[in-house]
Amino acid sequence: MSYLELYTGSGSRVESGEGTPRTAVFGVPFDSTHSYRPGTRFGPDAIRESFNNIEVFHPGLGVDLENTPIADYGNITPTVVADEMLKMVGRTTAELLAKDLGIIMLGGEHLITLGSYMQTPKNTAYVVFDAHYDLRDSYAGAHNSHASYLRRIAEKRGGQDIIHVGARAFVADELAYLNESSITAITDADIRDGRSSKLLADALSTYDTAYVSFDLDVLDPAFAPGIGNPEACGITSRELFSMIDSLAETRIICADIVELNPSCDTGATAALAAKIMSVIVAMQTRH
Repeated sequence: MSYLELYTGSGSRVESGEGTPRTAVFGVPFDSTHSYRPGTRFGPDAIRESFNNIEVFHPGLGVDLENTPIADYGNITPTVVADEMLKMVGRTTAELLAKDLGIIMLGGEHLITLGSYMQTPKNTAYVVFDAHYDLRDSYAGAHNSHASYLRRIAEKRGGQDIIHVGARAFVADELAYLNESSITAITDADIRDGRSSKLLADALSTYDTAYVSFDLDVLDPAFAPGIGNPEACGITSRELFSMIDSLAETRIICADIVELNPSCDTGATAALAAKIMSVIVAMQTRH
């Protein structure tokens, strides 16, 4: 039995189109290290519901997802134990990468990314859109936490391949660690000044492949109210999608969308998450 079968059931279902899928989707219903508003474990199914009710034709990319097969493996087995979740996510991601499939992982809180990114080949760029740096050494007594996952990645693989976009809320220790590391930071100020898309494209220019992580709290709560840790004075959805356009020439082998909290949402956040998913799948289809 494969890990996919063990953790998600008997196999995938093709959501659209005919033929062999080039993108695989799985959800991680985990939010045990949440520190503000619990409920992101319900995010994966909310994103799917919204995805099934939006337009998925991308003329600029030359892709119509109505005719594109997408393999959805459902959600992995729920657990409240962080180490068990990370093990399941890591094994699931590795198995899908071995199938040469583009991956979309739906969260859940941001800690899930520690399990998935660590399975990608070295020299894979890690691009993360996030209001927070998530570089704490620990948080609320937890070494592995949504607030410390990026520090764990930097400790394990170094910061040279990390491109962080959009931070506007962090503590002094995180800024000190950032300045000591080799992490590339495209700041909230860079976005406001209109320089972020070029900075992101330049940072990715030396990479063949990328992992892209979308923490929805990078957006202002006016655009994304349904999140676990909202931070005021964020970016607009238009600014986010302008930066996503900068990813079009990069092969995205894996992406995740995290921190959607349906219990706090009007439907707007789920719609944004679904739109992000749609664009990334279209980009994966092109490469």
